[in-house]
Amino acid sequence: MTPPPSRRRRTGAPERSYPRRGSVRRAQMITTYGVGSIIAVDNESFMVSGIDSWNISEAPTIYEHRLARVLGVKSFRLPPASDDTSKDGVRVRRFPLWHSCPVCNVLQHVSRFNSPPGKNECGECDEELVPSRFVVACAQGHIEDFPYWKWAHRNNRQEADTGLCGGEMRLRTDGRTASLRSILISCTCGIPEVSMEGAFRRAALSDLKVFCGGRRPWLKAAPAEHCGERPRTLQRGSSAAWQPVVKTALSIPPWSDGHAARLGLHWDALREMEGNRDAIAVYLKALTLQENYEFSVDKVLALLEAENHEDADPDDDKGSDSAYVALRKQEYERLVAGRLESETDHEDQFVCEPPRTPDGDLAPFGVTGPMLVKRLREVRALKSFSRVDTPETRTDAHEAALSLGPMDWLPAMEVQGEGVFLRLDEHRLADWARHTAVAARAERIRANHLRMLAERADDPASVPQSPADARMVLLHTLSHVLINEWSLDGGYPAASLRERLYADESMAGILICTATSDSAGSLGGLVAQGEPDRLGRALRTALLRAQWCSADPLCIESRESGVGGINLAACHACVLLPETSCEHNNGLLDRALLIGTPEDPSIGFFHEALR
Repeated sequence: MTPPPSRRRRTGAPERSYPRRGSVRRAQMITTYGVGSIIAVDNESFMVSGIDSWNISEAPTIYEHRLARVLGVKSFRLPPASDDTSKDGVRVRRFPLWHSCPVCNVLQHVSRFNSPPGKNECGECDEELVPSRFVVACAQGHIEDFPYWKWAHRNNRQEADTGLCGGEMRLRTDGRTASLRSILISCTCGIPEVSMEGAFRRAALSDLKVFCGGRRPWLKAAPAEHCGERPRTLQRGSSAAWQPVVKTALSIPPWSDGHAARLGLHWDALREMEGNRDAIAVYLKALTLQENYEFSVDKVLALLEAENHEDADPDDDKGSDSAYVALRKQEYERLVAGRLESETDHEDQFVCEPPRTPDGDLAPFGVTGPMLVKRLREVRALKSFSRVDTPETRTDAHEAALSLGPMDWLPAMEVQGEGVFLRLDEHRLADWARHTAVAARAERIRANHLRMLAERADDPASVPQSPADARMVLLHTLSHVLINEWSLDGGYPAASLRERLYADESMAGILICTATSDSAGSLGGLVAQGEPDRLGRALRTALLRAQWCSADPLCIESRESGVGGINLAACHACVLLPETSCEHNNGLLDRALLIGTPEDPSIGFFHEALR
């Protein structure tokens, strides 16, 4: 006979039971439907609330020590995934609040429709309400409903009018076209009917004297902030209405084995015992009995030493972006050094080995030191988000907070997969970068990027530096053509592969790894692409394909392309990738730096290998 389950003692008032409004995948809570984003559920629209309102009692904890230290948190949590009987879940708030009825065409606040309890219907027509298609947002992350009354009455009100005429708004479409001109707004006060044409102009709201109200509807009871940004009209489902700021890190030794993850909750206590081996031994012995796992004093001391070494890194310039650069440099060193599978156990999340065959096939391409990353763990944490402006660097966009107060955790996901790491020959790369025409093309991209960053900066004196130089653009474009090639030859969807760039004066490498751990995850197919003979063939085929674009000669002769003109010879027909695969939102790309131009093939890094 099975004993009855133990009963939990109730403490305090019972938690309110909220109705469930749909579900999304855990990964989407980091990349697509995170805090502050707008999500459509059936015929309704909601905004995901801040993490301080989430119920995560059953959500698993993720530990990635290096990334947690950079982001100033203790741990990460997977977004809740629970059944219908669980209290776990992510809270949402109805947004936008202005709705219209498709039958009577009334346009007003949702609370004035006299809807039946639990339904979002028009009280007069019994028809489901339609959320507003348009919202107003600013680059500081604030968002609110579109000011329909002011838009419709813009030529029929006094300057001191507060926006009340006693009439009832109407919204209809004349069906003639699919443009904004066919969306018509009227009021029963007798004003002429106006269309939504022109609402997306940058100065459209400024002309109406509509200013940002500083509202943050994703945060409960958040006061309105003072904001001097100019608001802009956006479509509710536009990608510009929510852009995630995701920070990532690879699990590398000594943090990649089972010890580091199991000690996540106890790390603060162990750090206080640093230098006292006996105290650490006693603590670990008690922990061994509790966890039924054999903890090693030597491994804990090695972790403490590694942490101190990271803090004392002389290359760290203590700048705003230095912590993330330091993460990449540590990963680059480990990928170059490698780690044999024979030196690891089954819990270790990092295995990086050289190929079994010589890499002579890669010498004509200037590619050196390929490594097969057979086991890899990447943690992706949602740090914040931005609106209106798409972040092109780590520091150029305003980051809206995920909670009203500080939290010691952030939502994150982990991907366990595989990858291929390769480097370019430093001497050949340096000689190529000194070419006058190469430097000129890279400088054109850099100037356009700096101009765009300056336009977005709040303070002209604090414009972030552009990472664009010849080395970075070359590595970035190379990773794109390789991902495109492997998606055709290796059977991988392009969206299932992801780049990781290591490009500065001391690094010249790219890691292409699996971006998902489901059907296109760790099956060994990507590692097989890294063997020198297959990699050499893939490089040659990818570069030959990059020589021609269906948009040529317009593409190869382009003086600027992409958002802000930060691309040169790059378009959707040649090197652009799905957004999930690219670290720089398909910016800072130039196909000519790979293969040259018809007028000057010598500016291509690989032009000799293709002759």
